[in-house]
Amino acid sequence: MGRPPVPHVAMRPLWRCRNCGTEWPCQPAKLALLTEYRNNRTSLLIYLGTLMHEATNQLTQLHPDHPPARMTERFLSWARTRS
Repeated sequence: MGRPPVPHVAMRPLWRCRNCGTEWPCQPAKLALLTEYRNNRTSLLIYLGTLMHEATNQLTQLHPDHPPARMTERFLSWARTRS
């Protein structure tokens, strides 16, 4: 028997994907979030903004000399509605 698949969720406080190890949200997580919130982009942005705040605080505590960069791009820019 095989193991159940590991979801693409954030591993806190590192904010890496539990499945693929890349910065979270990774591409599969972004796709899953866009699908889950397809009818409510505003709620998705609020949710991601809350996670961005949490991630920024945790990553700053882990690396006080190197605060995280590109957090808005990483957490919010990709989820905005395209015109």
